[in-house]
Amino acid sequence: MKIRAHLVFSQRLTVCSAILLLFLASSIAGCNKSETAQARKGMSRPAVPVLTTTVQRISIQRQVDLAGTLISPDLAKVSSEVAGVVRQVLVEIGLEVQPGQVLVKLEPRELELARQGAESLLRQTEAQLGIDGVRGKQPPPDEEISAVRTAIANRDDARAQLARARRLMSQRLLPQADLETAETRVRVTEAACQAALENVQSLKASLQGLRASYELAQKRLNDAVIRAPVRGQVSERLVQPGEFIRENTPVVSIVQMNPLKLKTAVQERYASLIQPNLPVKFRVESYPNEMFEGRVLNISPAVDQATRTFVVEVIVDNQNRRLKPGFFTKGVIFTRRDENVLAVPEEAVSTLAGVSTVYVIEKNRARQQIVTLGSHEGKFFEVVSGLKGDEILATTNLSQLANGVAVQAGPMSDAGSSDDRPLNGNPVGGQP
Repeated sequence: MKIRAHLVFSQRLTVCSAILLLFLASSIAGCNKSETAQARKGMSRPAVPVLTTTVQRISIQRQVDLAGTLISPDLAKVSSEVAGVVRQVLVEIGLEVQPGQVLVKLEPRELELARQGAESLLRQTEAQLGIDGVRGKQPPPDEEISAVRTAIANRDDARAQLARARRLMSQRLLPQADLETAETRVRVTEAACQAALENVQSLKASLQGLRASYELAQKRLNDAVIRAPVRGQVSERLVQPGEFIRENTPVVSIVQMNPLKLKTAVQERYASLIQPNLPVKFRVESYPNEMFEGRVLNISPAVDQATRTFVVEVIVDNQNRRLKPGFFTKGVIFTRRDENVLAVPEEAVSTLAGVSTVYVIEKNRARQQIVTLGSHEGKFFEVVSGLKGDEILATTNLSQLANGVAVQAGPMSDAGSSDDRPLNGNPVGGQP
Protein backbone atom coordinates (compact mmCIF):
# COMPACT_ATOMS: atom_id res chain seq x y z
CA MET A 1 0.00 0.00 0.00
CA LYS A 2 2.82 2.41 0.82
CA ILE A 3 4.52 1.66 -2.49
CA ARG A 4 1.30 2.33 -4.51
CA ALA A 5 0.69 5.61 -2.66
CA HIS A 6 4.23 6.68 -3.42
CA LEU A 7 3.76 5.99 -7.16
CA VAL A 8 0.54 8.02 -7.27
CA PHE A 9 2.21 10.94 -5.52
CA SER A 10 5.16 10.80 -7.98
CA GLN A 11 2.80 10.89 -11.03
CA ARG A 12 0.91 13.91 -9.67
CA LEU A 13 4.15 15.72 -9.05
CA THR A 14 5.29 15.05 -12.65
CA VAL A 15 2.03 16.45 -14.09
CA CYS A 16 2.26 19.60 -12.01
CA SER A 17 5.85 20.13 -13.10
CA ALA A 18 4.87 19.85 -16.75
CA ILE A 19 2.07 22.37 -16.37
CA LEU A 20 4.43 24.78 -14.66
CA LEU A 21 7.00 24.45 -17.43
CA LEU A 22 4.35 25.18 -20.10
CA PHE A 23 3.25 28.29 -18.25
CA LEU A 24 6.80 29.59 -18.02
CA ALA A 25 7.42 28.95 -21.72
CA SER A 26 4.28 30.87 -22.67
CA SER A 27 5.27 33.81 -20.55
CA ILE A 28 8.74 33.93 -22.07
CA ALA A 29 7.31 33.79 -25.63
CA GLY A 30 4.89 36.61 -24.85
CA CYS A 31 7.69 38.74 -23.57
CA ASN A 32 9.79 38.06 -26.69
CA LYS A 33 6.90 39.04 -29.05
CA SER A 34 6.30 42.22 -27.15
CA GLU A 35 9.95 43.11 -27.29
CA THR A 36 10.09 42.34 -31.10
CA ALA A 37 7.05 44.52 -31.84
CA GLN A 38 8.52 47.33 -29.83
CA ALA A 39 11.80 46.97 -31.69
CA ARG A 40 10.05 47.10 -35.11
CA LYS A 41 8.05 50.09 -34.05
CA GLY A 42 11.16 51.81 -32.95
CA MET A 43 12.87 51.10 -36.30
CA SER A 44 10.15 52.57 -38.69
CA ARG A 45 11.08 52.96 -42.45
CA PRO A 46 11.76 56.53 -43.68
CA ALA A 47 9.45 58.05 -46.33
CA VAL A 48 10.46 57.52 -50.01
CA PRO A 49 10.92 60.81 -51.93
CA VAL A 50 9.00 60.80 -55.24
CA LEU A 51 8.02 63.23 -57.97
CA THR A 52 4.39 63.16 -58.98
CA THR A 53 2.17 63.81 -61.98
CA THR A 54 -1.52 63.87 -62.76
CA VAL A 55 -3.57 61.83 -65.21
CA GLN A 56 -3.60 63.64 -68.55
CA ARG A 57 -6.25 64.22 -71.25
CA ILE A 58 -4.77 63.95 -74.73
CA SER A 59 -5.83 63.35 -78.33
CA ILE A 60 -4.88 60.01 -79.85
CA GLN A 61 -4.64 59.08 -83.51
CA ARG A 62 -6.22 55.66 -84.02
CA GLN A 63 -4.51 53.41 -86.54
CA VAL A 64 -4.53 49.94 -88.05
CA ASP A 65 -1.31 48.01 -88.57
CA LEU A 66 -0.54 46.82 -92.07
CA ALA A 67 2.01 44.60 -93.76
CA GLY A 68 2.06 44.29 -97.52
CA THR A 69 3.97 44.40 -100.79
CA LEU A 70 4.57 47.19 -103.28
CA ILE A 71 3.36 46.38 -106.77
CA SER A 72 3.31 48.19 -110.10
CA PRO A 73 -0.15 49.31 -111.29
CA ASP A 74 0.84 48.47 -114.87
CA LEU A 75 3.12 45.63 -115.88
CA ALA A 76 3.38 45.49 -119.67
CA LYS A 77 4.97 42.50 -121.36
CA VAL A 78 5.54 43.90 -124.86
CA SER A 79 5.23 41.31 -127.65
CA SER A 80 6.00 41.34 -131.35
CA GLU A 81 2.94 41.47 -133.60
CA VAL A 82 4.88 40.14 -136.61
CA ALA A 83 7.41 37.42 -137.23
CA GLY A 84 10.94 38.24 -138.22
CA VAL A 85 14.62 38.37 -137.36
CA VAL A 86 15.65 40.73 -134.55
CA ARG A 87 17.97 43.34 -135.98
CA GLN A 88 18.42 45.65 -132.97
CA VAL A 89 17.54 45.73 -129.27
CA LEU A 90 17.74 49.35 -128.16
CA VAL A 91 17.07 49.07 -124.41
CA GLU A 92 18.68 47.54 -121.34
CA ILE A 93 17.30 46.46 -117.95
CA GLY A 94 16.53 49.44 -115.71
CA LEU A 95 16.25 51.98 -118.55
CA GLU A 96 13.40 54.48 -118.19
CA VAL A 97 11.29 54.49 -121.37
CA GLN A 98 8.52 56.79 -122.60
CA PRO A 99 5.39 55.85 -124.60
CA GLY A 100 6.33 55.44 -128.26
CA GLN A 101 10.05 54.93 -127.62
CA VAL A 102 11.65 52.31 -129.88
CA LEU A 103 12.51 49.10 -128.05
CA VAL A 104 13.32 46.51 -130.75
CA LYS A 105 13.71 46.57 -134.54
CA LEU A 106 13.03 43.57 -136.81
CA GLU A 107 14.33 42.95 -140.34
CA PRO A 108 11.70 44.73 -142.55
CA ARG A 109 12.60 43.45 -146.05
CA GLU A 110 9.94 40.76 -146.36
CA LEU A 111 7.27 43.00 -144.89
CA GLU A 112 8.25 45.79 -147.28
CA LEU A 113 7.77 43.49 -150.28
CA ALA A 114 4.33 42.46 -149.02
CA ARG A 115 3.38 46.11 -148.66
CA GLN A 116 4.53 46.89 -152.20
CA GLY A 117 2.42 44.03 -153.60
CA ALA A 118 -0.68 45.21 -151.78
CA GLU A 119 -0.06 48.77 -152.92
CA SER A 120 0.30 47.65 -156.55
CA LEU A 121 -3.08 45.90 -156.55
CA LEU A 122 -4.70 48.90 -154.94
CA ARG A 123 -3.27 51.40 -157.40
CA GLN A 124 -4.31 49.22 -160.36
CA THR A 125 -7.90 49.12 -159.15
CA GLU A 126 -7.94 52.84 -158.45
CA ALA A 127 -6.72 53.49 -162.00
CA GLN A 128 -9.52 51.38 -163.44
CA LEU A 129 -12.00 53.37 -161.41
CA GLY A 130 -10.50 56.70 -162.44
CA ILE A 131 -9.08 57.59 -159.01
CA ASP A 132 -5.92 59.63 -159.39
CA GLY A 133 -5.40 60.56 -155.74
CA VAL A 134 -5.45 64.29 -156.59
CA ARG A 135 -9.18 64.97 -156.81
CA GLY A 136 -9.96 62.58 -154.01
CA LYS A 137 -9.96 58.93 -153.00
CA GLN A 138 -13.61 58.29 -153.75
CA PRO A 139 -14.42 56.80 -157.17
CA PRO A 140 -16.45 58.98 -159.59
CA PRO A 141 -20.02 58.06 -160.67
CA ASP A 142 -20.31 54.99 -162.90
CA GLU A 143 -21.15 57.06 -166.01
CA GLU A 144 -17.87 59.01 -165.66
CA ILE A 145 -15.60 55.96 -165.59
CA SER A 146 -13.86 55.45 -168.96
CA ALA A 147 -14.86 51.81 -169.47
CA VAL A 148 -18.51 52.63 -168.84
CA ARG A 149 -18.36 55.74 -171.00
CA THR A 150 -16.96 53.69 -173.89
CA ALA A 151 -19.65 51.03 -173.50
CA ILE A 152 -22.39 53.67 -173.36
CA ALA A 153 -20.98 55.39 -176.45
CA ASN A 154 -20.95 52.12 -178.41
CA ARG A 155 -24.47 51.37 -177.29
CA ASP A 156 -25.74 54.82 -178.30
CA ASP A 157 -24.02 54.56 -181.69
CA ALA A 158 -25.59 51.13 -182.31
CA ARG A 159 -29.02 52.51 -181.42
CA ALA A 160 -28.51 55.41 -183.86
CA GLN A 161 -27.46 53.06 -186.63
CA LEU A 162 -30.51 50.90 -185.98
CA ALA A 163 -32.80 53.91 -186.21
CA ARG A 164 -31.20 54.94 -189.53
CA ALA A 165 -31.49 51.42 -190.83
CA ARG A 166 -35.20 51.31 -189.99
CA ARG A 167 -35.81 54.59 -191.88
CA LEU A 168 -34.02 53.31 -194.90
CA MET A 169 -35.87 50.02 -194.65
CA SER A 170 -39.19 51.86 -194.61
CA GLN A 171 -38.14 53.52 -197.87
CA ARG A 172 -37.03 50.14 -199.24
CA LEU A 173 -33.53 51.51 -199.59
CA LEU A 174 -31.80 48.97 -197.26
CA PRO A 175 -31.66 45.20 -197.46
CA GLN A 176 -33.27 43.20 -194.65
CA ALA A 177 -29.94 41.67 -193.74
CA ASP A 178 -28.43 45.08 -192.91
CA LEU A 179 -31.37 45.85 -190.64
CA GLU A 180 -30.91 42.61 -188.78
CA THR A 181 -27.21 43.36 -188.43
CA ALA A 182 -27.98 46.75 -186.88
CA GLU A 183 -30.42 45.18 -184.45
CA THR A 184 -27.84 42.56 -183.43
CA ARG A 185 -25.22 45.23 -182.86
CA VAL A 186 -27.58 47.12 -180.52
CA ARG A 187 -28.13 44.02 -178.42
CA VAL A 188 -24.38 43.37 -178.25
CA THR A 189 -23.51 46.94 -177.21
CA GLU A 190 -26.26 46.97 -174.57
CA ALA A 191 -24.85 43.76 -173.10
CA ALA A 192 -21.35 45.23 -173.18
CA CYS A 193 -22.60 48.37 -171.40
CA GLN A 194 -24.24 46.27 -168.72
CA ALA A 195 -21.05 44.23 -168.31
CA ALA A 196 -19.01 47.42 -167.94
CA LEU A 197 -21.35 48.72 -165.23
CA GLU A 198 -21.18 45.41 -163.34
CA ASN A 199 -17.39 45.36 -163.63
CA VAL A 200 -17.16 48.88 -162.21
CA GLN A 201 -19.45 47.96 -159.34
CA SER A 202 -17.26 44.92 -158.62
CA LEU A 203 -14.13 47.08 -158.64
CA LYS A 204 -15.76 49.53 -156.25
CA ALA A 205 -16.71 46.69 -153.92
CA SER A 206 -13.17 45.29 -153.94
CA LEU A 207 -11.61 48.73 -153.49
CA GLN A 208 -12.32 48.77 -149.73
CA GLY A 209 -10.81 45.32 -149.31
CA LEU A 210 -7.69 46.27 -151.26
CA ARG A 211 -7.26 49.41 -149.20
CA ALA A 212 -7.60 47.37 -146.00
CA SER A 213 -5.01 44.88 -147.28
CA TYR A 214 -2.64 47.71 -148.10
CA GLU A 215 -3.15 49.36 -144.69
CA LEU A 216 -2.61 46.01 -142.97
CA ALA A 217 0.61 45.45 -144.93
CA GLN A 218 1.71 48.98 -144.00
CA LYS A 219 0.89 48.31 -140.33
CA ARG A 220 2.83 45.06 -140.32
CA LEU A 221 5.80 46.92 -141.75
CA ASN A 222 5.47 49.54 -139.03
CA ASP A 223 5.20 46.75 -136.44
CA ALA A 224 8.71 45.68 -137.37
CA VAL A 225 9.67 48.60 -135.11
CA ILE A 226 8.41 47.64 -131.63
CA ARG A 227 7.66 50.63 -129.40
CA ALA A 228 6.89 51.10 -125.69
CA PRO A 229 3.13 51.25 -125.02
CA VAL A 230 3.48 52.81 -121.53
CA ARG A 231 5.91 54.83 -119.44
CA GLY A 232 8.07 52.81 -117.06
CA GLN A 233 11.34 50.99 -116.56
CA VAL A 234 12.56 47.92 -118.41
CA SER A 235 12.45 44.94 -116.05
CA GLU A 236 13.25 42.19 -118.59
CA ARG A 237 14.97 41.99 -121.97
CA LEU A 238 13.76 38.76 -123.57
CA VAL A 239 15.33 38.71 -127.09
CA GLN A 240 18.76 39.14 -128.64
CA PRO A 241 19.88 40.50 -132.05
CA GLY A 242 19.88 37.84 -134.78
CA GLU A 243 17.16 35.78 -133.11
CA PHE A 244 14.12 34.78 -135.20
CA ILE A 245 10.87 35.37 -133.36
CA ARG A 246 7.29 34.52 -134.24
CA GLU A 247 4.17 36.57 -133.77
CA ASN A 248 3.14 37.26 -130.17
CA THR A 249 6.66 36.57 -128.84
CA PRO A 250 7.41 38.71 -125.73
CA VAL A 251 10.47 40.90 -126.26
CA VAL A 252 10.57 43.35 -123.31
CA SER A 253 8.83 43.75 -119.94
CA ILE A 254 8.05 47.26 -118.66
CA VAL A 255 6.91 48.14 -115.14
CA GLN A 256 5.31 51.44 -114.18
CA MET A 257 7.36 53.00 -111.38
CA ASN A 258 5.27 56.03 -110.48
CA PRO A 259 2.93 55.80 -108.81
CA LEU A 260 3.14 52.39 -107.11
CA LYS A 261 0.50 50.45 -105.20
CA LEU A 262 0.83 48.93 -101.74
CA LYS A 263 -1.29 45.80 -101.56
CA THR A 264 -2.18 44.57 -98.07
CA ALA A 265 -4.79 42.51 -96.24
CA VAL A 266 -6.70 43.97 -93.30
CA GLN A 267 -8.58 41.99 -90.65
CA GLU A 268 -12.33 41.98 -91.09
CA ARG A 269 -12.97 43.64 -87.71
CA TYR A 270 -11.62 46.88 -89.18
CA ALA A 271 -13.96 46.83 -92.19
CA SER A 272 -16.06 49.70 -90.83
CA LEU A 273 -12.99 51.88 -90.24
CA ILE A 274 -11.18 51.63 -93.58
CA GLN A 275 -12.34 54.25 -96.08
CA PRO A 276 -10.88 55.63 -99.35
CA ASN A 277 -8.31 58.44 -99.05
CA LEU A 278 -7.28 57.56 -95.48
CA PRO A 279 -3.59 58.49 -94.93
CA VAL A 280 -1.02 55.71 -94.68
CA LYS A 281 2.57 55.67 -93.43
CA PHE A 282 4.96 52.76 -93.85
CA ARG A 283 8.60 51.69 -93.85
CA VAL A 284 10.63 49.38 -96.08
CA GLU A 285 13.70 47.36 -95.19
CA SER A 286 15.91 49.21 -97.67
CA TYR A 287 15.28 52.54 -95.88
CA PRO A 288 14.62 51.55 -92.23
CA ASN A 289 14.92 55.09 -90.87
CA GLU A 290 12.64 56.74 -93.40
CA MET A 291 8.85 56.94 -93.40
CA PHE A 292 6.92 56.84 -96.69
CA GLU A 293 3.37 58.03 -97.24
CA GLY A 294 0.37 57.02 -99.28
CA ARG A 295 -3.43 57.00 -99.23
CA VAL A 296 -6.05 54.29 -99.44
CA LEU A 297 -7.20 53.90 -103.06
CA ASN A 298 -9.18 50.65 -103.47
CA ILE A 299 -10.98 48.46 -100.93
CA SER A 300 -12.17 44.95 -101.72
CA PRO A 301 -15.90 44.45 -101.08
CA ALA A 302 -15.39 40.78 -100.12
CA VAL A 303 -13.67 39.10 -97.15
CA ASP A 304 -11.47 36.06 -97.73
CA GLN A 305 -13.14 33.25 -95.79
CA ALA A 306 -9.84 31.42 -95.26
CA THR A 307 -7.89 34.34 -93.74
CA ARG A 308 -10.81 36.54 -92.58
CA THR A 309 -9.17 39.54 -94.22
CA PHE A 310 -10.02 41.88 -97.10
CA VAL A 311 -7.66 43.42 -99.66
CA VAL A 312 -6.77 47.10 -99.49
CA GLU A 313 -4.71 48.94 -102.12
CA VAL A 314 -2.77 52.09 -101.25
CA ILE A 315 -1.50 54.51 -103.89
CA VAL A 316 2.10 55.64 -103.26
CA ASP A 317 3.95 58.49 -104.94
CA ASN A 318 7.37 57.37 -106.22
CA GLN A 319 8.72 60.28 -108.23
CA ASN A 320 12.28 59.72 -107.06
CA ARG A 321 12.08 55.99 -108.00
CA ARG A 322 13.51 54.93 -104.62
CA LEU A 323 10.77 52.40 -104.01
CA LYS A 324 10.66 49.28 -106.16
CA PRO A 325 7.89 46.81 -106.94
CA GLY A 326 8.21 43.81 -104.65
CA PHE A 327 9.41 45.70 -101.55
CA PHE A 328 7.91 44.37 -98.31
CA THR A 329 6.30 47.10 -96.20
CA LYS A 330 5.16 47.56 -92.60
CA GLY A 331 3.14 50.53 -91.45
CA VAL A 332 -0.21 51.85 -90.32
CA ILE A 333 -3.46 53.22 -91.72
CA PHE A 334 -4.67 56.27 -89.80
CA THR A 335 -8.39 55.84 -89.18
CA ARG A 336 -9.65 58.53 -86.75
CA ARG A 337 -8.48 60.87 -83.96
CA ASP A 338 -10.05 60.59 -80.50
CA GLU A 339 -10.01 63.59 -78.19
CA ASN A 340 -10.00 63.83 -74.37
CA VAL A 341 -8.47 60.38 -73.82
CA LEU A 342 -7.11 59.39 -70.37
CA ALA A 343 -3.32 58.96 -70.49
CA VAL A 344 -0.33 58.72 -68.17
CA PRO A 345 3.35 59.45 -68.88
CA GLU A 346 5.75 56.59 -69.48
CA GLU A 347 7.62 57.34 -66.24
CA ALA A 348 4.55 56.55 -64.13
CA VAL A 349 4.09 53.03 -65.50
CA SER A 350 5.92 49.89 -64.41
CA THR A 351 5.31 46.57 -66.13
CA LEU A 352 6.15 43.16 -64.72
CA ALA A 353 5.20 39.82 -66.29
CA GLY A 354 2.87 41.60 -68.70
CA VAL A 355 0.95 43.39 -65.93
CA SER A 356 1.13 47.20 -65.94
CA THR A 357 0.74 49.15 -62.71
CA VAL A 358 0.95 52.72 -61.39
CA TYR A 359 1.38 54.04 -57.86
CA VAL A 360 -1.39 56.35 -56.72
CA ILE A 361 -0.35 58.79 -53.95
CA GLU A 362 -3.04 59.16 -51.28
CA LYS A 363 -2.36 60.88 -47.91
CA ASN A 364 1.40 60.51 -48.37
CA ARG A 365 1.04 56.76 -48.88
CA ALA A 366 1.55 54.73 -52.08
CA ARG A 367 -1.18 52.49 -53.43
CA GLN A 368 -0.37 50.12 -56.29
CA GLN A 369 -3.05 50.18 -58.99
CA ILE A 370 -3.28 47.77 -61.95
CA VAL A 371 -4.13 49.54 -65.24
CA THR A 372 -4.97 48.41 -68.76
CA LEU A 373 -3.00 50.32 -71.38
CA GLY A 374 -4.01 51.12 -74.94
CA SER A 375 -2.18 53.10 -77.61
CA HIS A 376 1.24 54.65 -77.13
CA GLU A 377 1.21 58.28 -78.21
CA GLY A 378 4.50 60.17 -77.92
CA LYS A 379 5.54 59.97 -74.22
CA PHE A 380 2.13 58.87 -73.05
CA PHE A 381 0.22 55.61 -72.63
CA GLU A 382 -3.53 55.55 -73.09
CA VAL A 383 -5.32 54.21 -70.00
CA VAL A 384 -8.22 51.99 -70.99
CA SER A 385 -9.21 51.03 -67.43
CA GLY A 386 -7.95 51.28 -63.84
CA LEU A 387 -8.00 55.05 -63.28
CA LYS A 388 -10.75 57.65 -62.89
CA GLY A 389 -8.72 60.64 -64.07
CA ASP A 390 -8.24 62.63 -60.87
CA GLU A 391 -5.41 60.57 -59.34
CA ILE A 392 -1.91 61.79 -58.49
CA LEU A 393 0.77 59.33 -59.62
CA ALA A 394 4.40 58.76 -58.67
CA THR A 395 6.92 59.05 -61.50
CA THR A 396 10.23 58.34 -59.72
CA ASN A 397 11.64 55.65 -57.40
CA LEU A 398 8.90 53.22 -58.44
CA SER A 399 11.12 50.25 -57.55
CA GLN A 400 11.12 51.37 -53.89
CA LEU A 401 7.35 51.63 -53.62
CA ALA A 402 4.77 49.13 -52.44
CA ASN A 403 1.27 49.25 -51.00
CA GLY A 404 1.20 51.41 -47.86
CA VAL A 405 4.76 52.73 -48.15
CA ALA A 406 5.10 56.27 -46.89
CA VAL A 407 6.21 58.79 -49.51
CA GLN A 408 7.47 62.33 -49.51
CA ALA A 409 5.84 63.83 -52.61
CA GLY A 410 7.86 66.45 -54.43
CA PRO A 411 6.71 68.98 -57.05
CA MET A 412 4.94 67.84 -60.20
CA SER A 413 7.34 66.32 -62.73
CA ASP A 414 7.71 67.72 -66.25
CA ALA A 415 6.12 64.55 -67.64
CA GLY A 416 2.79 65.70 -66.28
CA SER A 417 2.88 69.15 -67.86
CA SER A 418 0.10 69.84 -70.29
CA ASP A 419 2.64 71.47 -72.62
CA ASP A 420 4.08 68.03 -73.35
CA ARG A 421 0.83 66.55 -74.54
CA PRO A 422 1.16 65.31 -78.12
CA LEU A 423 -0.93 67.07 -80.72
CA ASN A 424 -0.14 64.89 -83.71
CA GLY A 425 0.04 61.15 -83.92
CA ASN A 426 3.38 59.45 -84.16
CA PRO A 427 2.72 55.89 -85.42
CA VAL A 428 4.23 53.25 -83.23
CA GLY A 429 1.83 50.40 -83.89
CA GLY A 430 -1.26 51.37 -81.86
CA GLN A 431 -4.65 49.84 -82.64
CA PRO A 432 -8.06 51.52 -82.74
